[in-house]
Amino acid sequence: MSTAHPPVAPVLPAAVIAERQSLRQRLRAERDRWMASESAADAARRLEGHLGSVLAQLVPDCLGVYWPLGSEFNAARPWQGGDPLAPLPLALPFAQREPHALHYRQWDGRPPVLKDECGIATASGAPVVPDVLLVPCLGYTEGGFRLGYGGGYFDRYLAAHPHVTAIGVAWSCARLDDQAFTPQPHDQPLMLVVTENGVLG
Repeated sequence: MSTAHPPVAPVLPAAVIAERQSLRQRLRAERDRWMASESAADAARRLEGHLGSVLAQLVPDCLGVYWPLGSEFNAARPWQGGDPLAPLPLALPFAQREPHALHYRQWDGRPPVLKDECGIATASGAPVVPDVLLVPCLGYTEGGFRLGYGGGYFDRYLAAHPHVTAIGVAWSCARLDDQAFTPQPHDQPLMLVVTENGVLG
């Protein structure tokens, strides 16, 4: 089983930590408002369509998805049935707190009953390393850098698995300009970012 974590976690300057925490609060509030709007249902259908087109081109051997938190796009739902890509082998991440690490477990597509050490729904299958990952983005830049929730789990995993194709999934309201977000050395770029408006990358 790969736990994918560096020996020393990155230490960010206090100003960067404060700046990112402020960004996270703002972006979560904006995303919650966006998901409560009348446009959200149509946007979800469009995002699902763009994702399907990307994955049809990539043809993953195993697709790593994520169980949605709050107003995140539900990246687990489209591949559970009624879709040409539904037969894809799937995996869900498992986050462990000490030491901070992430690995993936095979998932049968049924609603998970297990939670990881961060309280997020996960699978109980065998460990696996997906070749394509869908990664949730609280914020994202045009250059493919991602702002997450601050745990560093996905950055650690991607640094340890550079061969994996990482696709960011976000709502367009989460887009950040270069002045709002400066990537740090530990930030891992995504190959693509998919939103309801299309594909960046």
